[in-house]
Amino acid sequence: MSNLPESRTSRVSVRLIAIQILVFSLLLTLGGRLWYLQIRNGTEYATEARNNHVQQVIEPATRGSILDARGVPLADNQTRLVVSASRTELLKMKDDGKAVLGRLAKVLGMSGKEIRNKVRLCDSKTPQPCWNGSPYQPIPITDEATTQQALQIRERSEDFPGISAEPTAVRRYAAPGDANTAQVLGYLSPVTDGEIKKAEHSRSPLLRSDQIGRSGLERTYDDALRGKAAVTRYEVDNLGRVIGQAKSEKGKAGASVVTSIDARVQGLAEKQLDQAMKDARKEHDRNTGTNYKADSGAVVVMEAKTGRVVAMASNPTYDPNAWVGGISGKDYAHLTGKDSNYPLLNRAIQGQAAPGSIFKVISTAAAVNAGYDFNGHYPCTSSYSIGGQTFKNFESQSHGAISLGRALEVSCDTVFYRLSHDEWRKDGGDKPKKDAKNWFYKTAHQFGLGKETGIDLPNEVTGRVPDRKWKNAFWKANKAGWCEQAKAWPKKKDFGTKLAREGCLEGMKLHAYDSINYAIGQGDTLVTPIQMATIYGAISNGGTLYNPTVGKAVISPDGKHIQRVKPQSHGRLPVTQKTLHQMDGALAGVATRGTAAWRFGGWPQDKIPMHAKTGTAEVYGKQTTSWFATYTKDYTIVMTIAQGGTGSGASGPAVRNIYNALYGVDEKGGIDPKAALLPRPEAKLPKIESDGAIQSQPIKPYAPPSPSPSASESPR
Repeated sequence: MSNLPESRTSRVSVRLIAIQILVFSLLLTLGGRLWYLQIRNGTEYATEARNNHVQQVIEPATRGSILDARGVPLADNQTRLVVSASRTELLKMKDDGKAVLGRLAKVLGMSGKEIRNKVRLCDSKTPQPCWNGSPYQPIPITDEATTQQALQIRERSEDFPGISAEPTAVRRYAAPGDANTAQVLGYLSPVTDGEIKKAEHSRSPLLRSDQIGRSGLERTYDDALRGKAAVTRYEVDNLGRVIGQAKSEKGKAGASVVTSIDARVQGLAEKQLDQAMKDARKEHDRNTGTNYKADSGAVVVMEAKTGRVVAMASNPTYDPNAWVGGISGKDYAHLTGKDSNYPLLNRAIQGQAAPGSIFKVISTAAAVNAGYDFNGHYPCTSSYSIGGQTFKNFESQSHGAISLGRALEVSCDTVFYRLSHDEWRKDGGDKPKKDAKNWFYKTAHQFGLGKETGIDLPNEVTGRVPDRKWKNAFWKANKAGWCEQAKAWPKKKDFGTKLAREGCLEGMKLHAYDSINYAIGQGDTLVTPIQMATIYGAISNGGTLYNPTVGKAVISPDGKHIQRVKPQSHGRLPVTQKTLHQMDGALAGVATRGTAAWRFGGWPQDKIPMHAKTGTAEVYGKQTTSWFATYTKDYTIVMTIAQGGTGSGASGPAVRNIYNALYGVDEKGGIDPKAALLPRPEAKLPKIESDGAIQSQPIKPYAPPSPSPSASESPR
């Protein structure tokens, strides 16, 4: 029997009861929580637990090759030793991996700052170099590691946690026969988280390890070229030990894209464009008193009967290999800077300029559509005056009364001045009629100007047809700025203030001088080389406007499935076959007795009829832009050089050299079919082995014979 006092016994009993109640309450709470987790939400948490313990290993797919028309690789892959850093592992270290990166820098012979910059993440304020891909993906430091460097890293793994050195297939832009083809091919860079999210529910979802095309063919055909990465998933315990293999996905190599580009012609076109620009810089500009700057240019070689692009060059250019493995800050600044004149631009489809006299084929068609006789007689005077303004013919030449065909041959400006001015007045002049015909502007739209050609390359620009609708929209967009600048009038009477005042007061009107300048491809008119190549190709083939194409076929990795890219048309020229035939004859006359004749001396015209049109476009504040548009029954070649001088003067020799190579024409006009580069048009697709390999031949640069100079009319 207890000797404790009764009051004390009572207190102990109360405490025991309280403890029992507390214990039962805790057990009840734990049981309820256990029921909630295991029964009520058991499936959800079990799934999450499994996901948290599933790790995936991604083996990137081998990207498909981009081949020229003969099967020569323009872009393919090569195995390199790639050193990469895991940002996730580095950030687990006390010093965020600085010591590891420092040791790595010594092994690779790089500066510590350079390596640290490569592993930092890109944002709006971070300059290149930086990592634009997923932070959870291994970041490549270099793809040029030597075998000795890779062995040091792998054998001393304890000194390089988070660093890997593995043989990896990386992109290579081979430049066969010196065919750089940079702007046409484009380049790759890592996928971003935003792109991954956007593609989640698409037919071609993206993985963090993916590289995607950013421009050119790499972008247009990215889905086919990229293939599908192999994903192996492993179940691991909380210590990271593999305890089983979960569901995996098989990979698939990317398809190859066969193009219509011929690497031999491409290399030649690039070389000839570059040489033409260098030669232009040696010539004296009488207007400025200095040599021509010739700061950019482009050339397009196209099959006239199909619209397939045989060569497309843009200058200044760059080496697309600069993007492989991550671009350096210096290279990035060069490629995107004003000082280098933006070499990433493909000026064949993105370079806009006034076309000058090569536009006159459109003005000729417009005049005929408006009712003027092609063989009528139109005064080609040395100048044309309206409202106190005088518009001169080139070098003030006068040719008397001539036909529209002859006006094309000698490139007579004043003939087209009068015709366009007459139509402007018929349409109501400054106060347009409701039923205004607008023949000169309507015809340009029908020729395909002011819109994309539909070429299978990204970011094509539309150019501009400055009709009444555009004029009014442009005035509304700029009126406020013009009127503000015009407040300085009459104290400040410089040219800029004068233009601002006119724009403020009458910028919505299509003036007579607008139409006069427009008729010869001047003023506010803008075109691209690919647009003009499409137009001159249509004149050659009988009137069909083709969508230019670079891709010719997409071939599966095993070579068994071929998806051909067939030529497609987006319309026809708005002219009759009679007018087309007459224009064709006049353009042949340009090459034999007109402004381009001095560049085609000795050409075998009887066997390979040549057609041409020269253009020299004036640009306010700059030197003239050179244009040269040509075609045969097989090919169309258009070349332009900004601030390069006259049409045939700057571009003529280069275009002639390309034709010499295409047809095997020597300097005396003889034809050697064996020396001809292309048995065109429509060469066959390259043969494919059963394992998907493309059969091709090595390629060497081609140096064509130069034509002997022949004196004729002045260059234009």
